[in-house]
Amino acid sequence: MSDLKVSWQTILRDAITRPGTVHEAYNRFHNYSIGNQLLALMQCNARSIQPGPIATFPRWKDLGRHVRKGEKALTLCMLVRCKAKHPARDERGEETEQGIAFTRFVYRNNWFVLAQTDGAEYKTDRLPDWDESRALATLAIERIPFDELDGNIQGFATGRMVAINPVAAMPAKTLLHELAHVILGHTAEGNLNDGSERTPRSLREVEAECVALLCCESLGLPGAHFSRGYIQSWGSEIPERSAQKIFHAADLILKAGVR
Repeated sequence: MSDLKVSWQTILRDAITRPGTVHEAYNRFHNYSIGNQLLALMQCNARSIQPGPIATFPRWKDLGRHVRKGEKALTLCMLVRCKAKHPARDERGEETEQGIAFTRFVYRNNWFVLAQTDGAEYKTDRLPDWDESRALATLAIERIPFDELDGNIQGFATGRMVAINPVAAMPAKTLLHELAHVILGHTAEGNLNDGSERTPRSLREVEAECVALLCCESLGLPGAHFSRGYIQSWGSEIPERSAQKIFHAADLILKAGVR
């Protein structure tokens, strides 16, 4: 069991305030979720360990390498599926137990980077390419023509459709921002008419811009500096729940376009 105590809110704040952190984490640990990429990089920097490919003790053994004696494992976050039992009654009114399935985050210190191992030569994986068309198809999001008369609007999202202004200043960042609105559920909230709670508009924009920042920096696309300035000017702390949603949405968008 790990004793690491760090919130997604803290990890996101570090990514926002330190340019280049996300790009380095993605280059080093792209096979893992963005949150875990940043978590691994944070620990490597804190312990002066050279960041690099990461694997569990058994996996390094399979690859012909061994973890050096005395090396301390890195901690990553895992999503674990659990089942809780609660008392209930069956059709005959007799007492029984029913299981409720749920998921939760747990931290495990099971991973080591290449620099903590010795053995057979290791060949680093090539960074995957990201393709817009593949991402749209995988996410079941349609890109439609931009028909807004206001030329100042860079793009918009509605339902599961996005449109980008043909003369947008940063088309790649704008596309990622609008995709984020869909994945984060913001466009679905716009169709609610039952009084359900909606995310405040200002927080919706910050969440989407955070996703755009994470994706742009991961892929080395222009626009991250603009996103960072916008987010830092917001003036409020991004809630922990929003930070979790942001990392999840960015992971979905990046993985959807990988080829």
